[in-house]
Amino acid sequence: GRRRRGGGGRRPHPPTRGETRGEPPGATGPAMRREMNGVTKSRFEMFSNNDEAVINKKLPKELLLRIFSFLDVVTLCRCAQVSRAWNVLALDGSNWQRIDLFDFQRDIEGRVVENISKRCGGFLRKLSLRGCLGVGDNALRIFAQNCRNIEVLNLNGCTKITDTTCTSLSKFCSKLRHLDLASCTSITNLSLKALSEGCPLLEQLNISWCDQVTKDGIQALVRGCGGLKALFLKGCTQLEDEALKYIGAHCPELVTLNLQTCLQITDDGLITICRGCHKLQSLCASGCSNITDAILNALGQNCPRLRILEVARCSQLTDVGFTTLAKNCHELEKMDLEECVQITDSTLIQLSIYCPRLQVLSLSHCELITDDGIRHLGNGACAHDRLEVIELDNCPLITDASLEHLKSCHSLERIELYDCQQITRAGIKRLRTHLPNIKVHAYFAPVTPPPSVGGSRQRFCRCCIIL
Repeated sequence: GRRRRGGGGRRPHPPTRGETRGEPPGATGPAMRREMNGVTKSRFEMFSNNDEAVINKKLPKELLLRIFSFLDVVTLCRCAQVSRAWNVLALDGSNWQRIDLFDFQRDIEGRVVENISKRCGGFLRKLSLRGCLGVGDNALRIFAQNCRNIEVLNLNGCTKITDTTCTSLSKFCSKLRHLDLASCTSITNLSLKALSEGCPLLEQLNISWCDQVTKDGIQALVRGCGGLKALFLKGCTQLEDEALKYIGAHCPELVTLNLQTCLQITDDGLITICRGCHKLQSLCASGCSNITDAILNALGQNCPRLRILEVARCSQLTDVGFTTLAKNCHELEKMDLEECVQITDSTLIQLSIYCPRLQVLSLSHCELITDDGIRHLGNGACAHDRLEVIELDNCPLITDASLEHLKSCHSLERIELYDCQQITRAGIKRLRTHLPNIKVHAYFAPVTPPPSVGGSRQRFCRCCIIL
């Protein structure tokens, strides 16, 4: 039996070699049979009858293992230090199916990923290494070899990785469904070609800010991954309309597409997307300044399920296009129309009539919007139970009357009013009497400071000194 100390507490035992690795049921490797004190024991034989811990006596070992499966990474590591028996349970591979190392990103090195992959093996389904700057191609090659059942992999911000990592994933990880490579700027068309050849089940891919990718990479990708449902191409500045034509032709299941700041995109490419991807629910084309009302018409005619539309800084869009969109896309929930400088109250009238599910609306820098447009919105179908956020920064014609019109929006959580010169503190106070939990973000410029005594002029105002 184990020695007792003092009041009967147990002395923690360090993990023995070979106890830190779990394998799928049926495996015959060292993880399933451990050498302890010269006697070979299975992982459950580790529990002796004279183990004084009541929980180890009363509960079946399979049930204990099930309990451990609900613990997070930190707790598992702490439990592994309690006793030999708990070390076996905590470090069993079946407990390490979903791992997120983001909280430890400053310390994670490649060898940690290698050790995790050896321990988890075929159990691991989901791994996030987001922001782990020390992880490179070699570690991910070993990872791919050991964790062939991986389905969700987040490498966002792992700037050391190159096309070699995608080649490894293609070779060993055929079950991969979600892959995030955002800000991995060394990724090129070769990665997309590799993924196309080895990861046919891929549904979601994020290559935002991978600015070496061109239409050739997109063409190769979609030919082998026709089941793509979400594609994030934000900041891929080399993409042209030709790339979108490949997506529209080969990805009929596409639901989410992000093209923010893809500056070369025009109406031609996006119209192809609308015609080929009828299931589209979320489109971000913010910063694509070349697009016109033709896009809004195409969305209205082909994508009735659209829920999210972000077209900030698309200054050529007008009330005419948004009227067509609103009349056909009744499921709209979020719209970012910041700096769509041509729209007027007419757009708000159409949204208030035809879009009862609207929750978030950004109208910042839409300088033609007036209190009358907000009045229609406040009386619209979405106002009472749906509308949660409205952004009105730099809308110079908005006054306290708009706040009065929004009093009945009981779900309203946040309103942005920066640089709305005609909004007053009194108006905000009255709004809060009706909506006490609302967050109001506003800015009131301080009074210009008086000239300094003595005639010498201050170089900076007080605001500049504070900032």
